[in-house]
Amino acid sequence: MPTPSAPVTPLTWLYVPGDRPERVAGALASGADVVIVDLADSVAPDRKEYARTATAELLTDLPPVPVHVRLNALDSPLSQADLQALAPCPGLSGLRLPKVTDSAEIRRIANHTPETPLYALLESALGIEHAHHIATAHPCLAGIALGEVDLRADLGVRDEAGLAWARSRVVVAARAAGLAPPAQSVHTDVTDLEGLAASCALGRALGFFGRTALHPRQLPVIERMYLPAPEEIEEAEQILKAAAGDEGAQLLPDGRFVDAAVAAAARRTLEVARRDF
Repeated sequence: MPTPSAPVTPLTWLYVPGDRPERVAGALASGADVVIVDLADSVAPDRKEYARTATAELLTDLPPVPVHVRLNALDSPLSQADLQALAPCPGLSGLRLPKVTDSAEIRRIANHTPETPLYALLESALGIEHAHHIATAHPCLAGIALGEVDLRADLGVRDEAGLAWARSRVVVAARAAGLAPPAQSVHTDVTDLEGLAASCALGRALGFFGRTALHPRQLPVIERMYLPAPEEIEEAEQILKAAAGDEGAQLLPDGRFVDAAVAAAARRTLEVARRDF
C-alpha cells in the first residue's frame, strides 16, 4: 500500500510523543507536512512498550499525512524492538535515526527496512565530523539534520555562534550528497514565536529549508518565514524574464548580473512559492 504523499521537500515537521494518542491525532490534523512520532526522548522508560504498540497500531492503516517515527537509541534493545514492530507497517513513511555517528549505523538499519526512507540526526561532535560519510552511506538515506539540543550539550556551547560551523557543515554535506536541504532543528521555547521567526530567518540564510516543530502554534511561523515573500516572487519572475532569451548572461535594469546560476535560484524561489518542490 502506498504511503501518503507530501511535498518532495517538506516544509514543516511536527514532533509528537508516541505514548500520547490524543496528541498524535491532533498532530495529524495540524497541517504539518510530516508528523514525527517520537519513541525516544519524549517517552518515559515505563511507557516505551505502550508507545511502540500504539504507534504500530496507528500505522497499520494509511494516515492522512506522512508519519515518520523517531527510534530509540540505535545501540539499544529498544530500537531493535522498534524496528521489528514498525518495519511491516504500511503507514510508515520514514524513520528518524537519533545520534548517528557512523555510516555503518545507516547501513545496518537499511538492511532491516530496505524500502523505508531514513533520516539521520547528527547530534554529536563525531556525527558532525562524519557528516558527508553518513549522508552518502546508503541509497535509503533520504536526509540528514542537526539535533541541536544534544549537540549543544556535547560541545558545551552556550552561544549561537558556537553552532555556526556545525550548521553549515550539515547544509554542505547534504548538498554534496545530493540530498534535500536539511530542515532546521527545533526551537524549544514554544511560546517564543518572535524568537522562532528570527531563528528561521537565520536558518533560511544559512541554507536550511523548513523546520521541525514541537507545537502546532509554531507551524504558521515556519511557513511564513520559509515561503518567499511577494517581493521575492516578483524579483524571481523578473530574473527569469531577463534570462528567457538566448543572449546568455543579462543585466537587469538595476544593474544586477543574471546568469544561469541566478536563474536557477529564481526558479527554485517560484517552485517553493507554489509548494511545487
